[in-house]
Amino acid sequence: MSILDKKLPQTPVRKSRGKRIIISIILVVLALILLVFTDISNDVALVAHFFAPPSHFTYHGHSGYVSAVAWSPDGKRIASASGDGTVQIWNASSGTTIYTYRGHDNDVFCLAWSPDGRYIASGGLDTTVQVWNAGNGHRIYTYHGHTDAVFSVVWSPDGTRIASASEDGTVQVWDAMTGGNVFTFRNSTPARGSPVPWNTVAWSPNGKRIAAGGIGDIQVWDAASGKNVVYYGYNGGIAHAVAWSPDGRYLAVGRSNDTVEVWDVTAVRNVYTYSGHTSDVLAVAWSPDGKRIASASADGTVQVWDAFTGDHAYVYRGHADFALGHFTPGAGVNSVAWSPDGTHIASAATDGTVQVWPARG
Repeated sequence: MSILDKKLPQTPVRKSRGKRIIISIILVVLALILLVFTDISNDVALVAHFFAPPSHFTYHGHSGYVSAVAWSPDGKRIASASGDGTVQIWNASSGTTIYTYRGHDNDVFCLAWSPDGRYIASGGLDTTVQVWNAGNGHRIYTYHGHTDAVFSVVWSPDGTRIASASEDGTVQVWDAMTGGNVFTFRNSTPARGSPVPWNTVAWSPNGKRIAAGGIGDIQVWDAASGKNVVYYGYNGGIAHAVAWSPDGRYLAVGRSNDTVEVWDVTAVRNVYTYSGHTSDVLAVAWSPDGKRIASASADGTVQVWDAFTGDHAYVYRGHADFALGHFTPGAGVNSVAWSPDGTHIASAATDGTVQVWPARG
């Protein structure tokens, strides 16, 4: 009998079946661990995100981390500041770059549009705040009042003054076009002699008050005199961001203890604390209708939630992307901004991108 006439032995199947059983057991165990030790709604959201096509638009114009993002008052343009030393203005719909401002000598940490949309104020590591034309980049004025990095800048609602917060321990209020100083508020100086930095500053919608935060109390001052109106005691964690509600009744405070506190300004009372994040909250922004807050965190997410109950939370994971054909390790989200009509949100992160996505209720 030829070897070709012999029956070949059947391929054993026990081993392959055994492997499949082992793999199935491992998957079941992992699923049980997820169900027991994690939040089920977050697990479902992660799986849905994996299979769903991206709903956001991504701007890739910067070559370094993106520190700040802001919509123009008419909602047609977005400005973004970066560690690459530039501020870039681009079309909010198409992402086409309109202008790149290169006036700073180092990282740019903050920016703000003037209320009429004609100018931008930007500040950063070079200790200056520069005011320039948003259309052609022509520099109007450079403010040299600070002696260290500028972390936050904001225009008064009438567009005549600017407030800037700095590592040098001061918040300075000055004429937007001449640099004439209106007043300087200094933070307390510890025993070591180093100034305590201010991380964030915000002007109330009615123009009458200024709020600022850093290490220690949240301070609120009269915008005309610089006199302290009220302060919120140190409640744990550094204040990275403060934001007024559109009606000026409340302040949202993003802290290093992973929370966002909502304060009633008049009553000096905490009305709600949101604790959905797992790392420092670096930025907060109210929706134009004042009903929701978007909070950006070093945990790589932006979370959108009811401002007074924390309900209806939506977690945006675009900067910590895990989807078919695409994986981006978690990137801290440094800044977040609502479009003026409340339909979209822009977020900026250490991954070097700005992402624009539909706001969800």
